[in-house]
Amino acid sequence: MLKAVETADERKRQIDSGTITGVLKRIIAENGREHMAGYAFAILCLVVVALSTAFTAWIMESVVNEAFANKRADLVLLICTAIFTAFVLRGLATYGQAVTLSKIGNNIVAVYQRRLFTHLMKLSVGFYSESRSAHLAAQISQNVNGIRDVLNLTVTSTARDFLTLIALIGVMISKDPILSLIVFAVAPPLLYALRYVSKRLRSATRESVELNSHVLGAMQETIQGISIVKAFTMEQELSNKVNGIIGAAENRANRIARLTERTSPLTETFAGFSIASVLGYAAFRSIYDGVPPGAFFAFVAALLMAYDPARRLAKLQVQLERAVVNARMIYQLLDLQPQQREITDAKDLVVTEAKVELKGVSFQYGDGHPILLNVDIVAEGGKTTALVGPSGAGKSTIISLIPRFYDPVEGTILIDGQDIATVTKSSLRQHLAYVSQQPYLFEGTIRDNIRYGRPQASDAEVEEAARLAYAHDFILAQPAGYDTPVGENGVTLSGGQRQRLSIARALVRNAPILLLDEATSALDNESEAAVQKALDTAMHGRTVVVVAHRLSTVVKADKIVVMAEGRVVEEGSHENLARRPDGLYARLNNLQSPV
Repeated sequence: MLKAVETADERKRQIDSGTITGVLKRIIAENGREHMAGYAFAILCLVVVALSTAFTAWIMESVVNEAFANKRADLVLLICTAIFTAFVLRGLATYGQAVTLSKIGNNIVAVYQRRLFTHLMKLSVGFYSESRSAHLAAQISQNVNGIRDVLNLTVTSTARDFLTLIALIGVMISKDPILSLIVFAVAPPLLYALRYVSKRLRSATRESVELNSHVLGAMQETIQGISIVKAFTMEQELSNKVNGIIGAAENRANRIARLTERTSPLTETFAGFSIASVLGYAAFRSIYDGVPPGAFFAFVAALLMAYDPARRLAKLQVQLERAVVNARMIYQLLDLQPQQREITDAKDLVVTEAKVELKGVSFQYGDGHPILLNVDIVAEGGKTTALVGPSGAGKSTIISLIPRFYDPVEGTILIDGQDIATVTKSSLRQHLAYVSQQPYLFEGTIRDNIRYGRPQASDAEVEEAARLAYAHDFILAQPAGYDTPVGENGVTLSGGQRQRLSIARALVRNAPILLLDEATSALDNESEAAVQKALDTAMHGRTVVVVAHRLSTVVKADKIVVMAEGRVVEEGSHENLARRPDGLYARLNNLQSPV
């Protein structure tokens, strides 16, 4: 029985579980070695920023005492040169670390986008049946930057803000230890308050990501189905639905803003209390004890300069919580295991006669009701086997099982005596060509879409496949011929034209087995006639398994298999089956025959 790898509740628990440290360790393990040199250079630049900032505060004592109190003119040029040099070094270092971290971050995003796409291509069709494509795409686009942000926040906060703060604290302690104690006295309550805020932000961020992905998904689906929306005057109903989702996302974003910015009054209160206390204490010492002001000015300069890195560090956990939630949701996808795994010693499929057999095959989707029950079918090599029957009989399911879009619950499927579960999926599908009921065209030109059947096909082979599919003439009538863009999912072409391009794509593949899933059921009579000619050409000399909605399209089939309620109820040729007075095929044939 097929089951989803993870339920929605399990996915949410996975997102919420774990620590920032655990996610950070994984990200570093996956990316640290490759970018070690870049991060080392960025850290060196950040150390220069931290030391130059601390030096600027430290030298204030000499500025005040030597230049203004002692009036040492001989030291002014030296002091000014030192300050100028410190600022130049800090500017160059800031530029160097910013460019380096941006370059590394962009590379990490690109790497994870490639990893995600490659991994998604490995997941089974069942995964996509259970997931909304628009929601999935929106979720990926929103969360992929989380990996980059976790690393960049960690590096900048550790190498710049933390080192700067430590250096400035060193300056403060060296200038006046008692004033430093006054500043540090109020730090523990601030840290406790920030920890409380970050915990509440974690769940709010996850909910915001989910809601935003629903917003983007709803918009994408509406755009794709705009013809149906307008035909059924669904504008107001969908607007109400999307407005509700947008409103929920807005409220959640406002909550995140309140939680995130709650650090501002906390840090400002801390800074105000500290600076006021320092000024009061220093003023009384200068008035009553005659202490020189140089050390005090250096201390205040260090305190004021320490405010920015301290404020950024105060927000660090809050920012990391948001970035880690995004990173966890990316890892949630990357950690999904394919439902269909190849056996360790899987071999390549070797096709000789291209004979397809189903033996005792039973199947059901997830925990639903059975679709196929102990089905036995033999599709002889080089011949056409048609599957007919009422809707829900399991015909299209059989077409999905042969290329291993799904695996049967029981039974085996053989090609030339080889169990397809024991061969590689790549070699299996290389010997198959597939034409679906709803042909899908990809972004690009007509030539590109035909060549997807076999990427190494030459232009001549592409055009020959189009001729055999009765598509060459209408292609030449397009503005740029074979180089005409097809638009999103072939929106610029008719249904019959899209289907003939799909057949051309199957023909250029030149596979020995052809699977046709009701390829003409959605077409008008004229388009069906053109597509049927193309199919007759495509079927010649191949093993064909075809699902037929209109019996008139399969009267020439070598074998017709009649199905009902997941079972095979009749087999034979059109003439034999049509003569059975009580047979299901005869009844269906009479219903479709013109009066």
